[in-house]
Amino acid sequence: MTDQKVALVTGANRGLGAGAARHLTRAGLAVLGTYHRGADEAAAVSAGLGDRVAFLPLDVTRPETFGDFVTAARTTIRERFGAHRLDYLVNNAGIGVFAPFAETTPAQFDELVAVNLRGPFFLTQSALPLLADGARILNVTTALTRGVVPGMAAYAATKSAVEALTRYQAVELADRRIRVNTLMGGAVDTDFGGGLMHAPQVRELAAHTIAQGRIATVDDITAAVPAVLSDAF
Repeated sequence: MTDQKVALVTGANRGLGAGAARHLTRAGLAVLGTYHRGADEAAAVSAGLGDRVAFLPLDVTRPETFGDFVTAARTTIRERFGAHRLDYLVNNAGIGVFAPFAETTPAQFDELVAVNLRGPFFLTQSALPLLADGARILNVTTALTRGVVPGMAAYAATKSAVEALTRYQAVELADRRIRVNTLMGGAVDTDFGGGLMHAPQVRELAAHTIAQGRIATVDDITAAVPAVLSDAF
């Protein structure tokens, strides 16, 4: 059996997920990434990171498919990396919807819950048999659970729920020595939320609240991922 450590990173085809995959491979890990509609992006990430990265498709809004996904993941990490367990799980896949509280629709709310909360809840549950004892789980949340940006109420509510879930997971999985933490991003230069952070007025507003006077890059946030997943936390 190989001693190769393997991380599952959801939404690893772009943004923070791709950044996490990049830093984890640099730290010597193998990465099994997921993508939903971004097959071409996933192929580009794989081409850039080499044989330590593999991808599988996954729609996190369909928990009924998670059992088959875990079976495919088990086969993939064995055949690609010679591994039999996942050592790390990064629940990164997520969406954002910009809508004033008074105008947010039930459909928008339900989609946010399905992707940002129900997805990581039941994917983690389904992955438990594949996770090694002593594994690490990292749930990606947002600084909007601490500060308020009008128009992001529903999104922030789902991420606040993820933070509560993280605390419960940490307690309930402690008997297997599985540690659970959150990674809280802020204003990051990605195309998240339909490219909201690319709007000059949004970038300028966010920059005024940040000590460095600019919004974060993907590497600013994801460089911390290997450390947070390490035995030091």
